[in-house]
Amino acid sequence: MEKKQIPIVMAVFGTTTRAEATYKIIDTLVKKAFDGHEIHWAYSSRMVKGLMQGKQEKTIKHPHEILRELQARGHNWAVVQSVHLIGGHEFFRLLREIRDEEIRTSIGMPLLTSPDDHIRVGRCLEPIIRANPEKAILLIGHGTDHPAWTAYPALQQTLRQMFGNRIFVGAVEHFPPSEGLIAEISAAGFKKAFLIPFLLVAGVHYHHDLMSEEKDSWRSRLHDTGITVETIQDGIGGMACIGEIFCDHIQEALDVIPL
Repeated sequence: MEKKQIPIVMAVFGTTTRAEATYKIIDTLVKKAFDGHEIHWAYSSRMVKGLMQGKQEKTIKHPHEILRELQARGHNWAVVQSVHLIGGHEFFRLLREIRDEEIRTSIGMPLLTSPDDHIRVGRCLEPIIRANPEKAILLIGHGTDHPAWTAYPALQQTLRQMFGNRIFVGAVEHFPPSEGLIAEISAAGFKKAFLIPFLLVAGVHYHHDLMSEEKDSWRSRLHDTGITVETIQDGIGGMACIGEIFCDHIQEALDVIPL
């Protein structure tokens, strides 16, 4: 079998909000970059799959379900591309889910895997950062208690090397916590912050945890310290340059298949 015939399974965590537009952007980039490959999408979250199954006409499948179908059709190999931002719990659950499948798999890594990935993300965000001078630039991700939490301070350090010390990276859950980071922004003398949701899709966490008027949202906490907040209303998954990083990870996964 030629590598051009190896199917690609795009494994997203999934979301109960409208994510189809973001997934479509990534799907278009992947199909263009890998013309001739079958492209399949799967949800790695059982909870989200269960919630969404009754709301959509199309069938939502887990990665292992698609892999079994591909194996039954005679495929010996498949690329499974993680469409996660960091290699945390969901990424490792994905690996556990597919490890016992008969079809052999090559894994495309999450967005932030190598130092170069962090730099490329910075280049993706550069137009937003340059368009908002003299403001604190605040990136807020989901957060995790997995050892992969280190991706967030690593990203902050990389972005500060690129754009200066007005870059701050926090998380909705776990580390870095909002209290310390907001105090740091205030102590640095900033009165304005531009918040970038470091999420594939600006879904529930964006609307509830980041920008809601509830007292414990990031927006409200910043306002309470005298810092006004501007934002974009989309996650980073809609940026073509982010999709291109995932495409490069797919190519890396294809390159190691011994054919």
